[in-house]
Amino acid sequence: MKKEEVAKLIIRHVGGKENINNAWHCMTRLRFDLKDKEKIEYKELENIPGVLGTKYQNDQMQIVIGTNVEDYYEVLSKELGIDSETNDTDQQNEKKGLISLFMDTVSGVFGPIVPAIAGAGMIKGLIAGLVALNVISNETPTFQVIDMLASGVFTFLPFFVAASAARIFKTNQYLAIAIAATLQFPTMSAAAAAGEISNFMLFGIIPVPVFNYAGTVIPIIFAVLALSYIYRWVDKVLPEILRTVFTPTISLFLGGLLTLTVIGPIGIHAGNLLADGVSWLFTISPVLAGIVVGLIRPIAILTGLHHAMTPIALQNFANQGYDMLMPMMFMANMAITGATLAVYKTAKSKEEKSIILSAAFSGLLGITEPALFGVLTKYKKAFIAASIGSAVSSAFISFFGVRIYGYILSSIFSLPAYIGQYFVYAILGIIIAIVVSFIMTSLLISKQKESEHSTEVLKEDNQTV
Repeated sequence: MKKEEVAKLIIRHVGGKENINNAWHCMTRLRFDLKDKEKIEYKELENIPGVLGTKYQNDQMQIVIGTNVEDYYEVLSKELGIDSETNDTDQQNEKKGLISLFMDTVSGVFGPIVPAIAGAGMIKGLIAGLVALNVISNETPTFQVIDMLASGVFTFLPFFVAASAARIFKTNQYLAIAIAATLQFPTMSAAAAAGEISNFMLFGIIPVPVFNYAGTVIPIIFAVLALSYIYRWVDKVLPEILRTVFTPTISLFLGGLLTLTVIGPIGIHAGNLLADGVSWLFTISPVLAGIVVGLIRPIAILTGLHHAMTPIALQNFANQGYDMLMPMMFMANMAITGATLAVYKTAKSKEEKSIILSAAFSGLLGITEPALFGVLTKYKKAFIAASIGSAVSSAFISFFGVRIYGYILSSIFSLPAYIGQYFVYAILGIIIAIVVSFIMTSLLISKQKESEHSTEVLKEDNQTV
């Protein structure tokens, strides 16, 4: 079926154009803000070719498409007449709760920049592995050049986040980037590196705390949010003849000062608090940390809460140069893949087998939504098995201290980034994740079938009597 036909069917079964306030997408899902959720026709949606699953979560309708979701969104947006740059979402945001709004914001901000940080993370992980194996020295010009390529994205991550956040908050992208540049101006960076002063004194009376904002994400997100309100307010107050020049001038001045004096420092402390909370869990017990994170990871992906882990992982890279959450995400993806593969042998039709195999392959590549929505939500015991496999394997790698030195998509292709002292434990973790979830799924589904068979026999006996 052509994408145009699929888009028209999706629009029809979510209640029609008149029922759609707004539509957007993340890495694998089409997302809708609807006026009346009672008009959603779930069964019809799930029968559309190309639709892998549906879910109403966080005040939005989510339709799982897969990694080619952007192609479908382009067609869908034309059908709806949506302009992604100017479509105003303030009204729909007002209707959402704080948690829903937070999750939408995080996923919206990080979704577009994942290719940049994942690509740079892969290079960073590979070069770190080669150094660990003594294949290359970190003193050579070759290492320095490659490290610039890999580390540039993470060092200047606030610029990427600023541009992406500006699109979410509907404000000027270049002013947002200007505030990011303010935070990372050499005067601030040098003062933070020297450690000789704790504040700049603005006008002699207002302290501007000195921090290293390189690689941080939380300060700039809230800074751009504040900028969006400041810009709209200034633009509303000024006479139209003055807006072209003075709206950006006043907005940058006020937004920049507010960021340097209040938002930036609070954001730094908030980010450190998140990272410290995870570190505290590891301090209590790495195994406990692995069990907790591994167990909740599949359900977090299912509900969209997994995006909340991204700022924590990035903050860990900024604070300590490595992260132990990303390897757990890797284990979770492999456990989901293992459980999906176990379901394959229970499928009866060729079409269902094809869907399951495709979902498992996507899981290996780090995209688990097709497996979760298209397969494991239909086989609840397989979902439980995947969660247990994720917990066991995550506890295992946490016990041996498996870590990674750059953000990277948690797929089988990210394995070279683990080359080094933890490589063997990462390999063993993958084996444990896949094998445990596969065996548990097979056993649980087998017992379920036996139970169903016994019930059917009992019913037949009763009818005979």
